[in-house]
Amino acid sequence: MPQGKPEVVPDDGKTTRQRRNRPLLIVHTGPMKGKSTAAFGLALRAWNQGWPIGVFQFVKSAKWKVGEENALRALGDVHTATGQGAPVEWHKMGAGWSWSRKQGTEIDHAEAARDGWQEISSRLAGERHTLYVLDEFTYPLKWGWVDVAEVVEVLTGRPGHQHVVITGRDAPPELVDAADLVVEMTKVKHPMDTGAKGQKGIEW
Repeated sequence: MPQGKPEVVPDDGKTTRQRRNRPLLIVHTGPMKGKSTAAFGLALRAWNQGWPIGVFQFVKSAKWKVGEENALRALGDVHTATGQGAPVEWHKMGAGWSWSRKQGTEIDHAEAARDGWQEISSRLAGERHTLYVLDEFTYPLKWGWVDVAEVVEVLTGRPGHQHVVITGRDAPPELVDAADLVVEMTKVKHPMDTGAKGQKGIEW
């Protein structure tokens, strides 16, 4: 089992265990694919640890079925039937709207995004889940549909032991500053560079 060692140990009076077992705010951003994939990988680990999981998908269409959704819902069913793992909830925040903005008005999209965020904020206050995946949540923040300052305040002040991972391009600087772990996905090569479209099992 690989065990990383911190480069700096702060003189804060905390034990190694206290520093290690703290709730994290994680951001996966950048222009390259893999941001959501990495977040769902964390969800698999969380399920194995028995952590209740809440996935909240922004931007992607409610009709878009991704492989991770089917897999995690199946794991939720396994928990219900056997007690193994943890409960899984998967919510699409805003029926049918997407980054292409082809359906509904911008006012409709903004309202759906705000409603989705209010639901998440309420769940954080009630400590409903141990891991929250806010997939593609950077987009409603970027477009001004959800207030960044409010999001940062709620996330940094969340009670209990709740991990949050947010995915999407162009994460606001305020969110990056507040996060404990930030990953930026950058492209070295991509099949689209040679004219290939996405394929089953790789993109969805």
